[in-house]
Amino acid sequence: MFNFTFKGLRLAATATVGAAILATSVTAQDVRIGAMREGSSWYVFAATLEQIIEPILGDNSVEVIARGGGVANPMVVQGGKAEIALSNVASAVWAANGDDVYQGMKAPDIRALVGGLNNVYVGVMASKSFVDQMGTTDLAAIMASGKPVRVLMKPVGSSAVPVAEMIFEGLGTSADQIKANGGDIIQVDTGQIADQMRNGNADIYIDTMIKGHPTITEVALTTDVVFLDIPDAAMALLEKNGLTPGSYGPEWYKGQTAATSGANLGTVLIANASLDEETAYQITKAIIENAEALKGSHGAWSRFDPAKAMLPENTGIELHPGAARYYREAGLM
Repeated sequence: MFNFTFKGLRLAATATVGAAILATSVTAQDVRIGAMREGSSWYVFAATLEQIIEPILGDNSVEVIARGGGVANPMVVQGGKAEIALSNVASAVWAANGDDVYQGMKAPDIRALVGGLNNVYVGVMASKSFVDQMGTTDLAAIMASGKPVRVLMKPVGSSAVPVAEMIFEGLGTSADQIKANGGDIIQVDTGQIADQMRNGNADIYIDTMIKGHPTITEVALTTDVVFLDIPDAAMALLEKNGLTPGSYGPEWYKGQTAATSGANLGTVLIANASLDEETAYQITKAIIENAEALKGSHGAWSRFDPAKAMLPENTGIELHPGAARYYREAGLM
């Protein structure tokens, strides 16, 4: 289990998750799907899923919740504010275990429905002017240099934030040390990220690297950037905390000339254990049997393999009994 050093972020994480749970407290629906903001790949998936399962579950039986995120959604489901939600595999494991990012909170009642939905790599990019100034694209060397580095990321609630902390820890540094060296940790909402990079307010940007990601695409199109590999020392720590090494690209974005090493958070659809078995069965069945429609809804989902949806490495947590029943009946388990 990782040991966070961002005391301020640790307090904010609790507030963010708590706020997400309160914000999603809406009039009860048969099935509420926790996603992310409108326009995100998670929102598109959830909206497509709504269209698929509502005819099965009944008119006005499904609602998409356009908020939350990789860290918040497991607690939204645990708190009963959504019956199902998209989650990163790693954050589902962290929540089920009550790891440090959840500040004493735990989600023992979350279960997996469908895993392996898409790869979500956390990656690192930097302005070309910065790496030219540093004389290297080696992130380990940059962080060990003692020179000021301004790191940009989304607010707490994004799975990329604890992963960034682990990267720092694996490279022998921390947010406090980065600031002590004259650098900074800049956390802004998604809509402000491209401007921060374009205006030269940040040197390095850490985020989830999904093909077609609108924010990453805008940054790459409007700023001269370089994509940096996550060094082995950091990757080793990430692996201990439920992420898997891999590579994204090449040429997903302007400025990415080769495949870049990143840490895969994975994506899994989770449910509360209290969701009745038949509903869980029908949702799982609908996803597997309509996989092509879901894959076609957004490029991020194009590599989903239904035959691997129930594998432990793709779910991270225990299967819901309704999902397990479907996989057995379909001959997939």
